[in-house]
Amino acid sequence: MCVFSRCLHDGFSHTVQVKPHTGSNMRVIYDWRLSKVIDADLNVVDELLWTSSRSSKSVASRMEDLQKGRLSPEARILCSRFPDAIPDAVGHLTHADWPDLTVEEQQLLESAAHILAKRGVAEASGSIDRRLDMLVSSQSELRSAWTTLEARCIEWVGLLLPSLDLDKDRERIPQAVSDSTDLRDASGRLGTSPPPHPPSEVEWKAIQDIGQRCLDVANSLTSSEEAIRTIASEYLPSLSKLVGPLGAAKLCVLAGGRERLARMPSGSIQVLGAHAAMAAHRRGAPPPKHGSVIFSMPQVSRSPRWVRGKIARFLAGKASIASRLDHFDGEPWTESEIAEIHQLSEGIKQKFPSPPKRK
Repeated sequence: MCVFSRCLHDGFSHTVQVKPHTGSNMRVIYDWRLSKVIDADLNVVDELLWTSSRSSKSVASRMEDLQKGRLSPEARILCSRFPDAIPDAVGHLTHADWPDLTVEEQQLLESAAHILAKRGVAEASGSIDRRLDMLVSSQSELRSAWTTLEARCIEWVGLLLPSLDLDKDRERIPQAVSDSTDLRDASGRLGTSPPPHPPSEVEWKAIQDIGQRCLDVANSLTSSEEAIRTIASEYLPSLSKLVGPLGAAKLCVLAGGRERLARMPSGSIQVLGAHAAMAAHRRGAPPPKHGSVIFSMPQVSRSPRWVRGKIARFLAGKASIASRLDHFDGEPWTESEIAEIHQLSEGIKQKFPSPPKRK
């Protein structure tokens, strides 16, 4: 039978096996409280306990290190004592004799979990990827709200002012409604005939409120897009020059962050934003040739249908290179290099001036 001796040293309590042990089948298993060296037969060769003063913050710091894949202090000491032992961060979960948490340790762990959650929120606020996600998502929601409000305002005013040219005066209607005292005043600002059936004061108030909200959302949308342009131009300089700051930010968000975008194949970048088309493809439809971001580039959207896929594939390849330059601190592309890329995309269009003949 093996004999163990227990002693205290440097704040750690450890048990050392007197009988020497050799072999490479040993593992170091550990959690935030203790660490053990076990052999192939699950016999404990050595162990260290965290016996110094504990607090919620110190436990949180230890848990944070373990989450990042680092060894606990006790595990590091045991690894230095047994160089052949293999660290096993999850080995304690299957070890039958691993001690359960005491009531005090359970309370410390719960307090540490709250501290870690707060630290995680604080770290997330400094992530450019997360902030771009918030901005791009808010921009999409604001644009949807603005489109609905503008359509409602224009249709309502057009109903009451039948002689108004809605196509010509579309952009002026919300501002005119917001600045006017009544619909007759608005018709004068818009240069059209007075309303044949003026609305009541209550109805006019509702129309004016819609017009003002439309302007407020438009201002918020402008501010959001300006923030996206500023951040994307600094965070994704080469990609922003290639596809525009708004397009670069959308690609980054759709990919799940700049690092994931930089490691993504160009074929995947090509179809980012084509969620509905990809879903249809899984049901048997033809695969999409481009996603919404690549298609929004004039080199693709203004090209003939039969050549769009070729240009989209070419630009997606360049976008893949640009994202890697941005993430791995490469030299940003210059305007002349971007112009050369666009010239090459025009060359693809000229190479295929007519649709291919069907066989």
